[in-house]
Amino acid sequence: MARKMLSDRQWARLEPALLGDPKKGGRPPLQANRNTVEGILWIARTGAPWRDLPPEFGKWNTVYQRFRRWTKAGVFEQLFNGLAGELQLDTVMVDGTFVKVHQHGTGAPKGDAPGTNPGTSKGSGGVAAG
Repeated sequence: MARKMLSDRQWARLEPALLGDPKKGGRPPLQANRNTVEGILWIARTGAPWRDLPPEFGKWNTVYQRFRRWTKAGVFEQLFNGLAGELQLDTVMVDGTFVKVHQHGTGAPKGDAPGTNPGTSKGSGGVAAG
């Protein structure tokens, strides 16, 4: 996968907040943190199961375990809090594919259209009950 999600500038801002492996005295892990973060972002973006992580990001279980460890240690919360104050939201765009309409808001006619209010429709015999 040639295309990465993080620019070098973005990575330089994230890298100091990421933890080394405590079992190894905080040394950098064998699998690069940047590759791990790229894998986590790929999972978040696609919604795919961890086991479907492409091998370019490393072993899925390694990426998942590091994600869990960083989550428990509050790394992502710290990153969010540190970067949230820098947002300049002059314009916000919402992609309509994520806005779901309730089934009753799909343009069906209002009132007693056939099939919309079963309590008032006549039975198959043509005679209303009651």
